[in-house]
Amino acid sequence: MNLQQLRYLHEISKQGLKISGAAEALFTSQPGISKQIKLLEDELGVEIFIRNGKRITAITEPGKAILEIAGRILHDTDNLKQVSAEFRAQDSGALTVATTHTQARYALPPVVKQFIKRYPKVKLNLHQGNPTQIAQQVLTGEADIAIATESLALYDELVTLPCYEWSHCIITPPRHPLLAEKKLTLEKVAQYPIITYDFAFTGRNKINAAFQARGLAPNIVLSAIDADVIKTYVELGLGIGIVAHMAYIPQRDKHLRMLDAAHLFPPSITRIAIRKNEYLRGYSYDFIELFAPHLTRKVVADALHLQKQ
Repeated sequence: MNLQQLRYLHEISKQGLKISGAAEALFTSQPGISKQIKLLEDELGVEIFIRNGKRITAITEPGKAILEIAGRILHDTDNLKQVSAEFRAQDSGALTVATTHTQARYALPPVVKQFIKRYPKVKLNLHQGNPTQIAQQVLTGEADIAIATESLALYDELVTLPCYEWSHCIITPPRHPLLAEKKLTLEKVAQYPIITYDFAFTGRNKINAAFQARGLAPNIVLSAIDADVIKTYVELGLGIGIVAHMAYIPQRDKHLRMLDAAHLFPPSITRIAIRKNEYLRGYSYDFIELFAPHLTRKVVADALHLQKQ
């Protein structure tokens, strides 16, 4: 048994059980991979894959357990490399953060600016996607850290930590009738066409739940994945918008008006997620603390340590 065989196993699983895809990804031949997997099966005394001729069609029950262990071994191997890199060059390397558009556009810019100033030799990558996509990126090792409001806490393989609480607001064109209301209510909001986030994003489930609890059926005329799109269509007069409060910037959104909606919808919590058993470089801890000052290196390290027990 060797690490290369485990890499072949992992890549075959990652490529949807396609040996050709694994061979292409690992720059090797299909016969070579097939031979090594067969040698591993012979050594372990069990079949890892179910085959139809030369084609792999499924994973056996013992194969699922073997793949899980192989994944942990490969992950720990990467951690060993990280430890070595940490001591060779403590202020250089790479950090990939997977996050949503709202976080990347409105919450992260000052953090990124400070981080790049502090670590000019670290290559910082921002990957944007929906909460499910960014969670998967951390699980597969494509990203080191995930930042989002939804979904992250649903994955047992991730350690999630709360960063900050935020609320929604209503945005309208100037001189909209809602601006004259003395008390903003869901009933009054529901009288107008609404533009808000897609179901996977930024507290949409809480928006829906608030209306449902009052027996209201809002007219959602358009859903979008980010606040900038929502604001664009509100400016065009297609409806009022419900967005994260942080997404309204008076200096830039001069053609819009904002009404606080914290009393209408439950608050949301943005979280950071890290893969269990992950080894974080020193600058990764610093990035997290810049984003959420209460998440010091000790707090994050203790959380990761507890998950290992």
